[in-house]
Amino acid sequence: MKKLIILFYFLISTAVVSTEKNLVDINDVLKNLRCLVCQGQSVADSNSDFSQTIKLVVQDQINEGKTEKQIYKFLKEKYGDWIVYNPSFNMINSILWLFPYLVFLVGGALIFLLLKKRDYR
Repeated sequence: MKKLIILFYFLISTAVVSTEKNLVDINDVLKNLRCLVCQGQSVADSNSDFSQTIKLVVQDQINEGKTEKQIYKFLKEKYGDWIVYNPSFNMINSILWLFPYLVFLVGGALIFLLLKKRDYR
């Protein structure tokens, strides 16, 4: 009888831990998704109809056993890269990622050349 109680307790605690893990995963996913209706709000913070629908879609995806990357990929295919707060680095958006560094380097080189060319007599 004691072994049965320990086994039952183990099964219940495992179910609770896996449910808590799913809640953490869904919150992480929803906080990284942008509400397309609201200005500057994540899906987790918004109460719009769109965000309620996305919450249900993400919950269904998690129940199907999809990973976080698979959920993001599905939503990106449907709504575009803009729905994710942290877009991935690819050829399309590489110019946006690299442009500030390029401006910094070119500006620094220009300032260096102008100061070098200047005559200090």
